[in-house]
Amino acid sequence: MTAGALARRGFGDGARAARLMQDCGLAPGHHAGVVDELGAAPDADQALLGLSRLLDCCAEPGDLLEALTADPDLRARLVKVLGASTALTDHLVRHPGDWRELRGADAARAPGPSELRAGMLHIVGADPNSDPAAPVAARNTDGPDVRAHALRVAYHRRVLRLAGRDLTGAADLETVGAELADLAASVLEAALAIARADDPEQAALCRLAVIGMGKCGGRELNYVSDVDVVFVAEPADGVEDEQAAMRAASRLAAEMMRLPSETASEGTLWQVDAALRPEGKNGPLVRGLSGHVAYYQRWAKTWEFQALLKARPIAGDPDLGAAYAAEIEPMVWRAAGRDNFVDDVQSMRRRVVAHIPPAESEREIKLSRGGLRDIEFSVQLLQLVHGRADPALRSGNTLAALEALSQKGYVGRDDAAGLADAYRFLRRVEHLLQLSRLRRTHLLPDPDSPDGSEQLRRLGRALGYAANPVTEFMAAWRRVAGDVRRLHEKLFYRPLLHAVARLPEGEARLTPEQAGERLSALGFADPAGALRHLDTLTSGVSRRAAIQRTLMPVMLGWFADAPDPDTGLLAFRQVSEALGGTPWYLRLLRDDIRVAERMAWVLGTSRYVTELLLRAPEAVGVLADDAELVQRSTRALEAEADAALRRHGTAENAVAAVRALRRRELLRTALADLLEVSPVESVGDALTAITAVTVEAALRTARARVADQRGEEPQTRLCVVAMGRFGGGELSYASDADVMFVHEPLPGAATAAATESAIAIVRELRRLLEMPAYDPPLLLDADLRPEGRSGAMVRTLDSYAAYYRRWSSTWESQALLRAAPIAGDMDLGARFIELVDPLRYPEGGVGDSQVREIRKLKARMEAERLPRGADPATHTKLGRGGLSDVEWVAQLLQLRHGHEVPGLRTTGTIEALHAAVGAGLLDPEDGATLETSWRLAARVRGAVMLVRGKPSDSIPKSLRDQAILAGALGYRDDDEDEGAVGRMVQDYRQVTRRARTVMERVFYDD
Repeated sequence: MTAGALARRGFGDGARAARLMQDCGLAPGHHAGVVDELGAAPDADQALLGLSRLLDCCAEPGDLLEALTADPDLRARLVKVLGASTALTDHLVRHPGDWRELRGADAARAPGPSELRAGMLHIVGADPNSDPAAPVAARNTDGPDVRAHALRVAYHRRVLRLAGRDLTGAADLETVGAELADLAASVLEAALAIARADDPEQAALCRLAVIGMGKCGGRELNYVSDVDVVFVAEPADGVEDEQAAMRAASRLAAEMMRLPSETASEGTLWQVDAALRPEGKNGPLVRGLSGHVAYYQRWAKTWEFQALLKARPIAGDPDLGAAYAAEIEPMVWRAAGRDNFVDDVQSMRRRVVAHIPPAESEREIKLSRGGLRDIEFSVQLLQLVHGRADPALRSGNTLAALEALSQKGYVGRDDAAGLADAYRFLRRVEHLLQLSRLRRTHLLPDPDSPDGSEQLRRLGRALGYAANPVTEFMAAWRRVAGDVRRLHEKLFYRPLLHAVARLPEGEARLTPEQAGERLSALGFADPAGALRHLDTLTSGVSRRAAIQRTLMPVMLGWFADAPDPDTGLLAFRQVSEALGGTPWYLRLLRDDIRVAERMAWVLGTSRYVTELLLRAPEAVGVLADDAELVQRSTRALEAEADAALRRHGTAENAVAAVRALRRRELLRTALADLLEVSPVESVGDALTAITAVTVEAALRTARARVADQRGEEPQTRLCVVAMGRFGGGELSYASDADVMFVHEPLPGAATAAATESAIAIVRELRRLLEMPAYDPPLLLDADLRPEGRSGAMVRTLDSYAAYYRRWSSTWESQALLRAAPIAGDMDLGARFIELVDPLRYPEGGVGDSQVREIRKLKARMEAERLPRGADPATHTKLGRGGLSDVEWVAQLLQLRHGHEVPGLRTTGTIEALHAAVGAGLLDPEDGATLETSWRLAARVRGAVMLVRGKPSDSIPKSLRDQAILAGALGYRDDDEDEGAVGRMVQDYRQVTRRARTVMERVFYDD
């Protein structure tokens, strides 16, 4: 046969193939069937090369060629193995006679578990019938462990026979997985028999049972996968020393694990992994039955019960294994009733996804979204939820459990069939990937590399894609991954709607009680209330109800991921009802799923956002585009405020329009904050900017209103000076808008009349900003004015000068560090700043007596102003290492050195710290510690307001509120040892404790 003809038959290098065939003695005429079979192999060139190697090693190569010619079943099995697995080809080359394993009736027959066990025990010289609980291998007397070698050879011989059936379609996925699991169990039984033979004295002390976990326990093992196990032991009859029995069992278990895992001439079979035992790798390898029971009763987390769902005795003492199963199984099916059930299950899935390297996420068929783990998690979660009351669902096998869920009505028939098909496809791909070199992998080859492209071609051909194997396979894989994601959402969430709405026939039907159980498992504290919301949203024949029925199966998952699912679903219902049948809203939710996902998150996280959104539900449109969430420029805000004032005739309506603008910007800022579109410093900038624009617009309106009432323009100029965090550009959602009012009579105007006008303007300004309205009020706090609440609300510039010249105290100089004109006559504001600069940046700095006064004031504030019962370690404002600590350090440096360091003449805390570091007044590491603490405290304080919808300076004491706060701050229950709340509080305490140490050293150091 010519090289061209061979190339057309599927060989990549026709000339090389022709030479190899000639060397092998393959005559195209006499061996046409063999040549055709080789051309149809997953990799024709690899299959031909493997056959050539095998013939070279055979004692009678002619027998093999004649057998291949005469036996089409042998031909199909051998050629497909050679074309799919270089590792099994290597086995055949080492053991040329094993090609006969693929011939005859035995090669087509699936062996049972007992046959496999008996065969592996026989290989190591153990009698499977002498002592079923503890068979013992023959003693090794021939130097290197021939028993272990023989066991490995026998194992690969069995895998060869199974692969022949698998690759020719004679064995389905369920059969392959079950046989591999039974084969692994048989190897472990034989390895344990070897361990007993090598240490009979230890073996006599104990009974040992091996519990299969994971895919081995579920009888759905891969060709190469870790074999997960747990060991349970008891003293042998008549042995009273329990500790000695446990030590003996541990030695036997360790030796048993070593044999399949060690590298030898036949390669490593697979790793035996006992990490799923109680306490994981930190716990003892072997425990007694009572020790297992006590651990799972007291300490186990939900994910551990999820892992136990597949637990099955596979080797060792069968009676002890059965006793273990009888004790543990009831606890597994009570796990869904645990308080932390949802958090544990969700965090376990998030951990899996988070550990995927970014470069591999698009090629990961097991762990990525739409992969095998999504299917397994979906099925296991449904089993744990409904298996409490329905024993029919209690199977450790994924496909068997999925079939049971479908038969009992928990999953729609079509959905179950679709998910089962996807699972079979993905597991088939995984098996083919592992068969190639008998290595553990679930990562697709890189299509951009030459070798990867060839591997994908081989994979595609093995799956039956002939025309364009790579393109067809990749398209099929992406389609399956998309189907898995869709079905994952649908099979878990959509049946909930059937409890409250009309769904098409064939959908899964849940009773209200079953729907309530599932909602509880998702984390809804009030399942009955959630069902009522679903009823309202999805019932009826309107277009809105139809769209909501499409959306809710997806959104319920997002609500479940949010910190407060119940509040989120209620808020979504309220927003949807407020917008009614608004066409753009329904269209937006339907066409831009990102908006729906973001809505679920923010509504299930923030009461503050919910309240703002309910005031103007149409603002939901900003969720569609990150650019809409970015802070707007002050100039743009001023232009919009001007336009709002011009549109309305009355002062009340004009300022109401400006307050609506502020409400919209508050919402924009909060959304950007929650969705991590902007950092914490942007929050302060944005809130300060919109507050200043609002005050300026309201001040102009108030001045015009007073002028209209009095029939003349007020005879004074007025400036609003921001103080505190307002002046520092550091406003938070809960901050007061601290201000002072300064005015100056116009030339020729009487001071008394001018002051009366200024007071009238300020009174009107505050009234307009605080009047009852649909939008949040803006409260102006003038308590930092001279003489505090006892002093005049408004003073002239000259009055301020006289006061500060005679009466000013150190605390007022400190307060003036944050003074910044923000509204009204800015020329007057500039002259006010000129007036106070010598007070806040005194020549030569503040003296020792003033420093002592500042320190005493700080100590008194900590003692007197911290609310009763507040924890100083978690109070973000006045607590140890909180905002106040950092700000007082910065302000003392400003008072001492502002006269000589221009950079310190700033109203911002972080800017002042940077200037102090730059001037050598503060160690860079200390500066970084203080800045980190200030940013964290500011972020936590803002998040508390976002979560609770009302201001608070402390981390909440309620565990529920703490959990929501942790979620809002980006913490997830991804750590097995410590939850999100614990890590949040620990992080806060650590950061602020370091800042407190720096503060005490810097603030009190002379």
